[in-house]
Amino acid sequence: MTYKPKFSLEVFPPKRTSPIGTIYDTLDGLRGLDPDFISVTYGTGKSSDRTATARIANTIRSEYGIKTVAHLTARYLDYDDVDEALDMFDKAGVSGVLALRGDVIESQNAAGVFNHASDLVSYIRSKRPDLPILGACYPEKHPEAATLQEDIDNLKRKVDAGVTYLISQLFYNNDDFLHFRDLARKAGINVPIEAGVMPVVNANQVKRMTKMCSSKMSEPVLAMIERWGSNPEVLQDAGSIFASQQINDLVAEGVDGIHLYTMNRPGVTRSIWSNVKPLFTKIV
Repeated sequence: MTYKPKFSLEVFPPKRTSPIGTIYDTLDGLRGLDPDFISVTYGTGKSSDRTATARIANTIRSEYGIKTVAHLTARYLDYDDVDEALDMFDKAGVSGVLALRGDVIESQNAAGVFNHASDLVSYIRSKRPDLPILGACYPEKHPEAATLQEDIDNLKRKVDAGVTYLISQLFYNNDDFLHFRDLARKAGINVPIEAGVMPVVNANQVKRMTKMCSSKMSEPVLAMIERWGSNPEVLQDAGSIFASQQINDLVAEGVDGIHLYTMNRPGVTRSIWSNVKPLFTKIV
């Protein structure tokens, strides 16, 4: 039986205070990795966010020849906003949309139209019956869920609404992901589930992201931060090695794929890819 896991990447548009050209530096730095697709993140809901995501997705597809997935966060959108975004993504030639509820922005009021990601999924499915719709999942449960099983029940509703592919949030203990995967399969969630891997390259960033996602820092990660947190160069090297091992172990467990959060750091991404490339290109 042939086993060939997917390998995908995530990039994000530059901050508004940064030159737009920085994203092309990132993409140039990722040349030759040949991922199955690259996902492009989305902001809080402004029209400019839709434009930036669509523009970068179009560039990746047309100039780099790589399939793209456009993120779409719904908390601050109404129906017209989503229609506009889908039209932009159509023109950009995206291969799918990652439907998300999105983070809370304290200075903004939610539109109250799409209160859950599943609401957005249902609407997209009604407007684009054939469009691949991706969804997010939380190996250690969504922060708002009381239990992991409750979160998986909610995830099943999202999949039933039209999600065809899942990408997990970050985690640093592979056993957490594998346990989640087993529970999801028992619940009848049979779509592919890619494991999201975020390299440890910045101590403050890891602390912020794990807090945001309610993820735990494993003992090895805590030890790395304790040992090298004040030495960014060494921590980056150690984080690349840890991420490579994490990917190696996940592929050995037969995961559907790996989604690597590049954080727009092509050097780190290339370092990890050089370690794990045979796992994705030589498996039979």
